[in-house]
Amino acid sequence: MRHVRYAAALVVALALGVTGCGRDEGGSGSGGQPAGKEIAAGKAKGEITVWAMGAEGEKLTELAADFSKENPEAKVNVTSFPFDAAHDKIATAIAGRQTPDVSMMGTTWMGEFAKTGAIDPTPTGLFDKSKFFEGAWNTTVVDGTSYGVPWYVETRLIFHRKDLAAKAGVQKPTNWQSFTEFASGMKARGGAKWGAYLQPGGTGSWQSFMPFAWQAGADIMQDGKFTLDTPEMQKALEYYASFFKQGLSPTQLAPGAMETGFVKGEIGAFVSGPWHMGILREQGGAAIEGKWDVAQMPREKAGTSFIGGSDLVVFKDSKNRDAAWKFVQFLTTPAAQQKLYDLVGSLPSVQESWQSGKLADDPLLKAFGEQLKDAKSAPAIATWEQVADVIDDGIERVVRGVSDPATATREMQAKASSIGTGS
Repeated sequence: MRHVRYAAALVVALALGVTGCGRDEGGSGSGGQPAGKEIAAGKAKGEITVWAMGAEGEKLTELAADFSKENPEAKVNVTSFPFDAAHDKIATAIAGRQTPDVSMMGTTWMGEFAKTGAIDPTPTGLFDKSKFFEGAWNTTVVDGTSYGVPWYVETRLIFHRKDLAAKAGVQKPTNWQSFTEFASGMKARGGAKWGAYLQPGGTGSWQSFMPFAWQAGADIMQDGKFTLDTPEMQKALEYYASFFKQGLSPTQLAPGAMETGFVKGEIGAFVSGPWHMGILREQGGAAIEGKWDVAQMPREKAGTSFIGGSDLVVFKDSKNRDAAWKFVQFLTTPAAQQKLYDLVGSLPSVQESWQSGKLADDPLLKAFGEQLKDAKSAPAIATWEQVADVIDDGIERVVRGVSDPATATREMQAKASSIGTGS
């Protein structure tokens, strides 16, 4: 995966050069559209090309059909492809100025691609950011300017076997100390082999670790500078690693073993997102029905979790800018958000959508909605993929005992500063 990332970085570097060779940094696209220009009133017309990924991309045509009923003179053409091909496909399209009108965009890619100058700033007055979860809206903001809107979101909670917790005599954790006690009780008295699974480093482990860093009061950046070597970051890394040092979490598991272990009662808890609800119901079935639950992330100075998902962007080279933004606006209406959830289970970014139906009545879903009120994402910088690798490596080195938290955070800070932000 890291080799793929670095290869992709070369494509993005080429794309970054586009700003200086034909695309106006001040916000003009090929049609001379000024940055943030308002959208003309009236129904959408003409063809709208859209790129989308994953299950959401496969079902987007159903939402597009609803949009066309309301806008009969508009035609939406959706191209769907796998997530693992998306980053390079978008980067190549930007470099060659062959972008669609609209595209899904991974939240952690926003800074990288906004820096190319290829994305149209969010139009003035078209969206009310207060209607979205704050952490979700912030994923669209790069250097103070919004370059899209959140489409769907996800966050992380503590999945746990409540039957094992009852046997162990432990309650849902509320802070760091009780989370450690919770995992210890699961192992010592609940019958679990591992009290809690945490990702032991490697690609993407920053998403598991950073909630604990935010809870400690740490952050990745402040005032445009990396802050990976603070006492708070060191404290969080030390706490995270303690689960492995105490034998509460395994340093290695085969793919799929976490879910299997949880179903069998060998793993008492793990931190993950809403997609795992479906996985557990599919794999565990009636055997674990009613035996598991979710808990909010533990609170130290804060109770923050990670927020991910996908944003929607319009490219400056769009041949049908107004209609493209009207389609994006449609996809973020409460009705369309609710339908996306019904189709694929993706959680709405618009808070109003959580006030009715399953999202309002299901206690598990409500727990995710509550956590979304306190959730953060990575900084919107062009070099985030490389910086993420540095954090991932630092986590793994401490978890495996190769380095200590103080040394690891200093190295993370030095390497990240050397990479820079790409500004």
